[in-house]
Amino acid sequence: MDDFTLSTARPDNEGIAMKSVLSLIVCALLSGMPVCGAWARDGAATAPTRYVEVGGTRTAYRSIGRGSPIILANRLRGTLDTWDPLFLDELARKHTVITVDYPGIGYSAGELPDDLHVVARFIDDFARALDLEKYAILGWSWGGLAAQVLLLDQPDRVTHAILIGTNPPGPVPMPTQQAFLERATKPVNDLADEQVLFFEPKSPRSLVSASASHERIYARSGVVDRIPAKMETLQIYFRAALAFRADSGDARQKLIVAPTPILIICGDNDISAPAPNWFPLVGQIRNAQLLIYPESGHAPQFQYPELSAAYIANFLARPSR
Repeated sequence: MDDFTLSTARPDNEGIAMKSVLSLIVCALLSGMPVCGAWARDGAATAPTRYVEVGGTRTAYRSIGRGSPIILANRLRGTLDTWDPLFLDELARKHTVITVDYPGIGYSAGELPDDLHVVARFIDDFARALDLEKYAILGWSWGGLAAQVLLLDQPDRVTHAILIGTNPPGPVPMPTQQAFLERATKPVNDLADEQVLFFEPKSPRSLVSASASHERIYARSGVVDRIPAKMETLQIYFRAALAFRADSGDARQKLIVAPTPILIICGDNDISAPAPNWFPLVGQIRNAQLLIYPESGHAPQFQYPELSAAYIANFLARPSR
């Protein structure tokens, strides 16, 4: 679908949302601009939180931009608030960008599943709730695991897959470093933690990008309030990731022959999902491209938001089959 409206949306605060819409309409009338598609002009930093029922569970999401849809599957402990708004805004120049909170995470009700097939089904059910016939999936880190399961489970609905800072199924030659696990499980992460978790702390250029990204993300109030901090929740993430690595369903081989175009984006110093973990599959996955950014870590799309969005837009312009 090239363009669509989200008729199921309910603003988080209907009174504030209505005032915002009225203000847009008044401004448009005074300036002679058309008033249709007012919500599409929201940027990521101010986009309202909306809700839709998915399997009887109240699910939170945000949507910006216009064009063919991309659903973003988030990282370990990630919420609607923890995406870099500049990266989202750049993606939204050519596409409708939809971020969503998993069940039991962030603004969504329910409980996070420990089975990535269930998570993948949730994402597809969410897409159906928004009346999306086909869509691209972008998965970062843990969300990249879910995205791989989804593209294998729903090959007729997922047009393209973008995998950022994530591992392939099955055993990998380079495990997650202890430094990542120690900081990733802290109740609250500060900028110093983020520099280690998501960037390259030995690179001055990367540290500048880390500070800029942190400021953009935390410009929205209450970001920390919704980040899951309980060890019980983190264990759910870990159980799902361990099952993905065990690969009892032979997803690795299925990924190699999958018809869906895949773009893999890595940092060259990712201490969570090192880029070399994909090297054994280079030349085997029939429809995959591997892109590695210099002096970057687990969040290359936050260090290079404009460049990442441009690569992704070019990739999505390719035919899906």
